[in-house]
Amino acid sequence: MALILGLLLILYRRTYAYLNQVTIQTNEAVLRKEPDQDGPALKSLAYGQRITILATEYHWIKVETDTGLRGWIGDWTLKNNYSNKITNLDQATIVVDAGHGGSDSGALSISGKQEKKYTLKYAKTLAQALRKQGAKVYLTRSNDTFVGLSARPTLAEQVHADAFVSIHFDSNEIANSASGFTTYYYHKEKSLALAKSVNQSFGAVGLENRGVAFGDFLVIRDTTVPSILLEMGYINTRNDFEHISSSQYRIDTMNDVVSGLKKYFKQQK
Repeated sequence: MALILGLLLILYRRTYAYLNQVTIQTNEAVLRKEPDQDGPALKSLAYGQRITILATEYHWIKVETDTGLRGWIGDWTLKNNYSNKITNLDQATIVVDAGHGGSDSGALSISGKQEKKYTLKYAKTLAQALRKQGAKVYLTRSNDTFVGLSARPTLAEQVHADAFVSIHFDSNEIANSASGFTTYYYHKEKSLALAKSVNQSFGAVGLENRGVAFGDFLVIRDTTVPSILLEMGYINTRNDFEHISSSQYRIDTMNDVVSGLKKYFKQQK
């Protein structure tokens, strides 16, 4: 009996390994120690090489090679029809973009406060809230440095993000003449659903919700990733700036963005 059970176990393991084997479909597949683009590289895998899937996390797959080497590869390096379908925020990869930075100060408040300072604060608050939910988060900048416009959506493409959120503050030629926050999208097919989910999640935060609108901004135009740009108030309107500079408004609105992202990914089921 023990011999039969042993043979059945061997057969099961071989069958499991065979059914979970896939082939590398790109010449740029790198086996990494961690599920991250910046993780240490263990080995480059050749096109057509067979590997066994052990586990998945975000858009990363833990695999074992025929020599027994284990590590992580991106799901985009396998067959075109194999991809981790993301239906929960805790499995999503999000790029958070703090607008402006460095020599690009952005718009100015009536008292001369720079937009770049507040976009970074909001981006860090959002990133922290997303990480608490289990999401994998990349920031286009984490300090007061200049980042070119094209580099921002490029990062989203490189890390195969599931969503890109760019944070800004509006300004008007005439101070104190406009108010409220707006959620912008560019690609209707890919990004409108994301824009609606996030915008509809904003609660009563003290400023008018101006809704969802089309916006021809490079950072959400030059990407294939579902992307939105948030203008979270008019920085050169006194009442709006009182909210923008408030930690409570920042925390409340960024938590609302998290709620909107949760809703969006659930809709992908």
